[in-house]
Amino acid sequence: MTTMSLSKALNEGMRKAMEDDPKVLIMGEDVGKLGGVFRVTDGLQKDFGEDRVIDTPLAESGIIGTAIGLALRGYRPVCEIQFDGFVFPAADQIITQLAKMPMRSLGAIKLPVVVRIPCGGGIGAVEHHSESPEAYFTHTAGLRVVACSNPADAYTMIQQAIRSDDPVIFFEPKRRYWEKADVDTSSADWWTPLHAARTVRQGSDVTLLAYGPMVKTCLEAAAAAAEDGRSLEVIDLRSLNPLDEPAVMDSVRRTGRAVIVHEAPVNSGFGAELAARITERCFYHLEAPVLRAGGFSTPYPPSKLEEHYLPDLDRVLDAVDRTFGY
Repeated sequence: MTTMSLSKALNEGMRKAMEDDPKVLIMGEDVGKLGGVFRVTDGLQKDFGEDRVIDTPLAESGIIGTAIGLALRGYRPVCEIQFDGFVFPAADQIITQLAKMPMRSLGAIKLPVVVRIPCGGGIGAVEHHSESPEAYFTHTAGLRVVACSNPADAYTMIQQAIRSDDPVIFFEPKRRYWEKADVDTSSADWWTPLHAARTVRQGSDVTLLAYGPMVKTCLEAAAAAAEDGRSLEVIDLRSLNPLDEPAVMDSVRRTGRAVIVHEAPVNSGFGAELAARITERCFYHLEAPVLRAGGFSTPYPPSKLEEHYLPDLDRVLDAVDRTFGY
């Protein structure tokens, strides 16, 4: 068992994948000599060479297009999008090519491409550097969309994503990059599939559903609520598409109440889809409407205002309180 940060866990996971399979490549802006702006790929080019850790031009569409070509030739590219807001120039390649080609070929073509995207706010960054674009990709059929929230999951999930024959959008919570936890690199948790959710805190009164950076916030809210005698269950979704519906629905049927938490704006966010599914499948078990706590329907604000924009413990607890008002 080794204590490491989330960013280091991702680094070690990619290192292990590259050692196990010479067809695994890493490519992106500044991923090589610099080691990435968040140093997630630090040292990999030095150890594996410039042919396997490739510094690309500042052209996201070119990065994904090149990765698609490499995947067609049998490689497993891992593409880094430097910041979440930079993924939109690559959306054409991701949505019209990467997501569609395997199905268009009736499965004859495999595109094992991982697109790593540091996501969310909380780091005091400038415009275009603090987006939460997951809903664009969960709406796109043909893509796996996953989000890690802690170092242990980061280490395992990145390797599972690289091994997958499906294209994977891999969201990394950038404000959690430096938080540390124990990671067992000798015996990774392969028993938990990439698509599976995980109950990270058990409870009986309300189900909190979160992913990525908001999992820690929900755990803090659950600890605070316990002091008032309320028992909150926290589920880390981990995979947004496909969604682990049995884990979600089983929890909501037991608690009768659900609050969905994400950094992205509530309006048309992933939480809306999740709330709709819960309402359809758990209607007669619900004691209150499914509520959502998330960002506001505005462009991401300047860094001085981001603390007011991002869902925090108080906003989560307010939603919990409102579920008991019905």
